[in-house]
Amino acid sequence: MSTPRTIRIGGASGFWGDSATATPQLLAVPDLQYLVYDYLAETTMSIMSRARAKDSALGYATDFVNMAMEPHLAEILGRNIRVVANAGGLNPQACCDALLAVAERQGLRPKVAVVTGDDIMAAMPHWCAQGLKDMHTSEPPPAKLMSANAYVGAQGIARALEWGADIVITGRCVDSAVVVGPLVHEFGWSWDDWDRLAAATLAGHVIECGAQATGGLFTDWKLVTDWDRMGYPVIDCAADGSFVLSKPKGTGGLIHPAAVAEQILYEVGDPGSYLMPDVTCDFRQVRTESLDANHVRVSGARGRAPSSLYKCNGTWLDGYQIALALAIRGVDAPAKAQRTAEALLARTRRMMAEKGYADYSETSVELIGCEALYGPNARSLPTREVLLRLAARHPDRKALVFLQRECVSSGTSMAAGTRATLFGRADVQQVVKVFSFLVPKREVPLTVKMGAREECLDVSAAVGEESEAAPLVPSEPWTSPSGPKVSVPLIAMAWARSGDKGDDENIGVIAREPRYLPLLREQLTTEAVRKWFSHLVRGDVKRYEVPGLNALNFVLHQALGGGGSASLRSDPLGKSFAQMLLDFPLAVPADWAHSIKAAPSTLVARHSQKEI
Repeated sequence: MSTPRTIRIGGASGFWGDSATATPQLLAVPDLQYLVYDYLAETTMSIMSRARAKDSALGYATDFVNMAMEPHLAEILGRNIRVVANAGGLNPQACCDALLAVAERQGLRPKVAVVTGDDIMAAMPHWCAQGLKDMHTSEPPPAKLMSANAYVGAQGIARALEWGADIVITGRCVDSAVVVGPLVHEFGWSWDDWDRLAAATLAGHVIECGAQATGGLFTDWKLVTDWDRMGYPVIDCAADGSFVLSKPKGTGGLIHPAAVAEQILYEVGDPGSYLMPDVTCDFRQVRTESLDANHVRVSGARGRAPSSLYKCNGTWLDGYQIALALAIRGVDAPAKAQRTAEALLARTRRMMAEKGYADYSETSVELIGCEALYGPNARSLPTREVLLRLAARHPDRKALVFLQRECVSSGTSMAAGTRATLFGRADVQQVVKVFSFLVPKREVPLTVKMGAREECLDVSAAVGEESEAAPLVPSEPWTSPSGPKVSVPLIAMAWARSGDKGDDENIGVIAREPRYLPLLREQLTTEAVRKWFSHLVRGDVKRYEVPGLNALNFVLHQALGGGGSASLRSDPLGKSFAQMLLDFPLAVPADWAHSIKAAPSTLVARHSQKEI
């Protein structure tokens, strides 16, 4: 009996700036067929916008050419490993040209295809004249955009692979498309095979953040070995859409069903309606199953037709900002830091006014080391060392020079024990914000080009009837056992991971045992979570059920102070929200205490289990 065919894919990048160890590590994996690279995020597009504005030859992920491909290109081509990357960013052709120049110097002739069409700047005047609005705020677009890109799907990638491309470079496709394209090509799936497209999207979503699937950011971090050589993800994908996750032999990290479950919920919003350009995904019944210590099987994704619209993002300049860091030590360090911040802001406000400048449009004072982001949930802990982070925003770059300069003076004129230039002189930076909107797919054709060959694709053909997610079977209500209760933190009963979607925050909470889920459902309500983060969240909170993972997924709207580069906070991407929520107190039956104590966390040990 023959073994069912699988496709082996290595995820070599989770963002622009990921480790240089990923590519050589994955090249050590036997029978590897694809290397895929994800470089793009909203913040990354902002960085690329600034780079292209300074130099029209930039605007792509230079690391892909110089770090990932140049040292390894001969081996990749020699082993017939195919590469798919969204490294093109805002300038895919420039990325391709740079790669071909590297190949020529090495005497190599790879077949490199470029997928374009996501850059929609040329069409913006037409859509604006038709009344285009922001999909979240209903506001009109800014007067001058730096960039505008549609989040396109995988059809162009699949076509390029069909042509025989060794390397496919795209612009702003969705992260998971770099996996969907190869799987559709290899298995010959149709573009209306919704369940398999959803499964391929899930496979891409699990590895799109690199080592986050193999132990990175895992709640039980103490279980994760050898961070200095973290393993990057390898997936073996079957024709039915299921896949097995592993990592290269001899690497660090951890293959654990809960770590994979955390990544499945990472930034998906509504798990029953995860909207992608090629398919609408339903991940509510997805399961993670440990096959052995080094392999986790993932299955159960379902799909339905996608929308006829593309989500798009435009970037635009909205003034300037600066973030300063001062180290302040000694007795009453927090009080000294707070007074320093108030003095610097008061002084510079007076100086700006004297020169005719308006007040700051926004300021932020955070005492790092005093649980600044925790708000009313912070613990009162004595500390003699504080990092004062002082940030400000203003429409005029010159106005922020006052704060940039005056900050230095605090080292001799304010609090004893102050290091006023901890990281050197801070730079004044442009603020790049995001304008999000929807446009018809039929008005955004994709173009695939490889050498002299070129084709335009009508991606709007692969759209079906939109439908709602099937309702879930009602969950059983929690019936609390009689007897005493104890108070324990959420981390004792759940794993959690958080991340951003613009100004919204996503927190996935997975029960450590299925029996814990009804209790979590009863006590971890939207009202309770909203109250816990009331000092940070301006919008509402929604909760989604994910029974396949014994999980709840929360979306906190308007939670990140604008999000990404538009936020002055020290955590503009919301990575710490899950860590803060894991302190949430739960009332649990006292006879569960023995299993709760087994949770591998110093945090659990710090909390006494008080009878209530």
